[in-house]
Parts: sequence; C-alpha cells; structure tokens
Amino acid sequence: MIANYYADADGVIHQLQIGELQTYDRQYIETRYHQYPEKCKQMAHLRLGYITGAINRVPSSILDVGYGAGDFLQAASTLVPDLGGYDITGIEPPPGVVKVESIFERYWHVVTMFDVIEHIEDPSIIRDIQCSFLVVSVPWCHYPDDEWFRWWKHRRPDEHLHHFNDRSLIRFMRRHGYEITSWPCAIEDSIRGNLDGRPNIMTGIFHKSQ
Repeated sequence: MIANYYADADGVIHQLQIGELQTYDRQYIETRYHQYPEKCKQMAHLRLGYITGAINRVPSSILDVGYGAGDFLQAASTLVPDLGGYDITGIEPPPGVVKVESIFERYWHVVTMFDVIEHIEDPSIIRDIQCSFLVVSVPWCHYPDDEWFRWWKHRRPDEHLHHFNDRSLIRFMRRHGYEITSWPCAIEDSIRGNLDGRPNIMTGIFHKSQ
C-alpha cells in the first residue's frame, strides 16, 4: 500500500496523517454541482426511486446529510412529508425543509449520506444516528494494485479520507450497527458514468440492527 494509507480490519482504507482539510462552502458546491443542473436533478430522482423501491414504501421522514445544492431534498419534497437537511456549507435547504443543527437529535425513518462518509474524519459517528435506514454512496475503491490507487480519480488527500469496496463497506456498516437492505451497487453510474470500465460510485442501503 502506498505511503500514508493503511487498511483496517474491515478492509477500509484510511488516510493516515491528515493535513489541511478541504473547505466545504458555497464556492465548493457551485463548482461541483451548479455546472451540471440536469444531471443533478436526474440523480435526485434516481436516488429517491431507489430508496422507495428498496424499503418498499415512501419514507415517512428523511434527513439528508450533506445536502449541498438541495436537489435530492427538492425531489423528495413531492412525496415525503417530513424532511430535514444538514450541511456545513451554510447554504439554506429548499423551502419546506427543516435545517437541523445536529444529525443525532431525533429519529428519522431514512437518513441519506450521499458522497459524505469518505469526507468525515471519524465515520464511526453513524452508530449514533437514530434511524431505520441509512443510505450511503461512496466512490468504489477496487484497489487492484498500488499504481491504480495512486492515480485513482477519487484518491484526494485531505478530502477523501476513507475508501471502501463493497465488502469493506458491508463490514464497516455491520460493525457500527447496520445490516444490508440493498446490496451495494453502481446504480448511480447510469448518470455519473463508470471509471476506466470499472464501477465508479457505490450505493448501499442498510437498516439499523442495534
């Protein structure tokens, strides 16, 4: 494994020494999302449909952690009566969505963390979330060899701190109190595209077991 990375007992790869972390603010959101408005809307509806199908009902409430430009919450507002959003950028959520100050303060039927866990210094905080289902999307780290990982698009030091494949994500989630509802898959690649012929983004749905 290349310098400054290690794999834990679950197979999750972590950055060892962390420098100056990426700043998440309005400029970051506008740079990453506002240039692809149609794809972001398509992604929001794909995610909502995937969740609804996987849990076999429309969620009674959703908390979207790291809502960014708010596209998913905007899509969910057409179906879900109780919506909350948490984001560190300072951007307000869409109208009708409650901006929460803590992801731990109340129970939510579904909590979504799209492109979030890999950025959190201590991802074990998911254990303390009160929910029935947790939805996670992360870059799919295949790690066929060191050279691939060194030049992998999603190896972004001080921004992407943790890297998962399907097996390590399942073990990580189980260790923190969640079991599989929908096996991790690359459904988002239908919009975001694959990477060098390999699955690019992995999405899994897990239910709280503890």
